Amino acid sequence: TVAHNRPNIGVWIMPGICVLLATGFEEIEAITVIDVLRRAELEVAILGVGGEKISGAHGLQVETDQSLEEGMSVDWDAVVLPGGLPGATNLRDNPQVLELVRSIHSAGGKLAAICAAPIVLGSAGVLQGRRATCYPGFEDGLEGAECSQERVVVDGNLTTSRGPGTSLDFALSLVAQLKDQETADTLREGMLVNS
Repeated sequence: TVAHNRPNIGVWIMPGICVLLATGFEEIEAITVIDVLRRAELEVAILGVGGEKISGAHGLQVETDQSLEEGMSVDWDAVVLPGGLPGATNLRDNPQVLELVRSIHSAGGKLAAICAAPIVLGSAGVLQGRRATCYPGFEDGLEGAECSQERVVVDGNLTTSRGPGTSLDFALSLVAQLKDQETADTLREGMLVNS
């Protein structure tokens, strides 16, 4: 378990999860993950890379909870990276994002990336010898990974997924990992996923 700078609520310490948004993020992927994790009653903070209000690839603006700079001082249990363009490349090209990813990885925390965003994990050097997937055409950015075409790939502390159409499966996989399978199954049924 990764230690963090948040109060201990009861016996069970709720995992602290941050979702990083940079200009040009894919709205379906970002909003789906935030929504599903919060439905599971997990603590999710939206961190803005380069501003307090971040515009998505299709013009949707999201007000963040705090800046990436502020979030750097928290020991997160999990970091989620939505894709989209230029969102994914904006994340990949930000040294603080790469620093955060490496820090979480070395502490044993969970890293999750969808669509084009697994290129961030590749640039951070955390995919060596690991299985991963991404949006078709971005495989070259998954440096050192064994590429898969599965909808969601979980390899240890790394979770990757393909794109907007796999967002619910990706989010529910994270619920199962960060909380429990029963909660994920209940949400899947309640939201009529694959019914």
